[in-house]
Amino acid sequence: MLAKANRITSADDYRVIVRRGAKVAGAHTVSYLRPRESGTDARFGFIVSKKVGGAVRRNLVRRRLKAACYEALCDDVAGADIAGVDVVVRALPSASAADWASLRSEVFAAVSNRRARERAAGASPVPSKGV
Repeated sequence: MLAKANRITSADDYRVIVRRGAKVAGAHTVSYLRPRESGTDARFGFIVSKKVGGAVRRNLVRRRLKAACYEALCDDVAGADIAGVDVVVRALPSASAADWASLRSEVFAAVSNRRARERAAGASPVPSKGV
């Protein structure tokens, strides 16, 4: 499970990250990356709509995405430093039929995507509210 410091909880933060973040599209997910102030922890958020399926299927997909993000956070994705980045992962309807390995590989690819991280770094950081 992701720690509180590694979760995006504000609707305003979701809105800013999705609208102004660098987009990385995969077969089952679309990820948005946005920088934060340096020295802050990476944060993750998830959007799983009803198009993915019923409540049980949506929660399964969300739990798989959370676990993949937790692994990415712990493993540091092959040396890529993900500190100071906000990531929102939007599940597409095909994610309901996707297996764990494909969702995990898409999350790792999005977080380690150097080009998207450079685009995100060019944007102004998301201001943090005193947590």
